[in-house]
Amino acid sequence: MLGRHFRVLCIAGLLSVMFGARLAPAATPDAYDPWPGLVQDIFNNRPINDDAGVIAIEMPYRAEDAAIVPVTLRTTLSPGDSRRVLRITLVIDQNPAPMAAKFELGPDAGVSEISTRVRINNYTDVHAVAELSDGKLYMTKTYVKASGGCSAPAAKNADEAKSRLGQMRYRQFAKPRQGPASGAREAQIMIGHPNNSGLQMDQVTQLYIPAFFVNELRLWQDDSLVLAMEGGISISEDPNIRFTYVSNDAKRFRAEAKDTDGHLFQREWKIDDSGI
Repeated sequence: MLGRHFRVLCIAGLLSVMFGARLAPAATPDAYDPWPGLVQDIFNNRPINDDAGVIAIEMPYRAEDAAIVPVTLRTTLSPGDSRRVLRITLVIDQNPAPMAAKFELGPDAGVSEISTRVRINNYTDVHAVAELSDGKLYMTKTYVKASGGCSAPAAKNADEAKSRLGQMRYRQFAKPRQGPASGAREAQIMIGHPNNSGLQMDQVTQLYIPAFFVNELRLWQDDSLVLAMEGGISISEDPNIRFTYVSNDAKRFRAEAKDTDGHLFQREWKIDDSGI
């Protein structure tokens, strides 16, 4: 049900652009604020509290490249808080399909930080909404000055993108000032994929390139879920997810991704016991 709702929102956003309507108007000093409507559409009008020490977001105020804007989401619950962050939803208010990604955090993974790269279409507020184990929603936001990211041409040509389709790379790091004994890990998963937004134009045919993107990603250590993502057109070309988690002494790390054309990509790696 969640995946279907996500796809409906993405399709609605694309159709609004193709037929001249604007689901999220360009930001001007007097622009209509889409956030109240997005709360209704994405969160079914559930009450959303200010972050109150729950969630933080970090993005550049002025992006160098609107097609690859870095974003980092952090959970900030105090160590003594018995609640747990279940999901984090990233919403780029002024994008044609504002719901950029929904992350589900594994119940025993201890994920506290997620970084990726997104497209920004207009000057916009960007919201991060955390759903906690007590059923409440908490929100924080930042403002980003960038434009044109959703329609920017792909960095790689079609042949190169096709040759790299579905290729996955996994990197594992030690967290600064933390050794392997702590169990803390930082890792990165990279997927070769054009992640076409549906708003980019073929420079030869002058026709729009159909939307084609990774819409599901799941990561496990052995058989324990670490992180899952439902992605949309706002995730940049060659999706790149960096995250922290707590090791359970697993011997392998697995990744499974699906895209909107039904391709299934799977791979697994042995985990280095040294934690690096």
